[in-house]
Amino acid sequence: MPEMNVLGGELEKCSDDPMTGWFRDGTCATAPGDVGSHTICAVMTREFLEHQAGIGNDLVTPMPEYQFPGLQPGDRWCVTVRNWLLAHQDGAAAPLVLAATHHSALEVVSLRTLETYAVDVPDDPGGLA
Repeated sequence: MPEMNVLGGELEKCSDDPMTGWFRDGTCATAPGDVGSHTICAVMTREFLEHQAGIGNDLVTPMPEYQFPGLQPGDRWCVTVRNWLLAHQDGAAAPLVLAATHHSALEVVSLRTLETYAVDVPDDPGGLA
């Protein structure tokens, strides 16, 4: 059975560049070992990255030992549902891709809240400039 997204469809890839996901397979699929529940496919913004750094979650500094390249605005990345929710509560939530957000995120955040931040991001956002 395929992994499902918050819309009830098959979970789509979040990002191959940088390669994201608990399994580093490009999706926000999860498993019992994924303690933080990296299930939200977020599009990084400067404000979100600064907020995460402020709560002790440095998403900018590369950590090769965890296959983590360091992120910059515009990157898509599977973030933990609780940290995303905290950013939402603090007014700094990142936009997200619903089709690439794992259905288990709904255990913590309502679909209505997620839909508020939904964006449809092309594979190459450079063309949006």
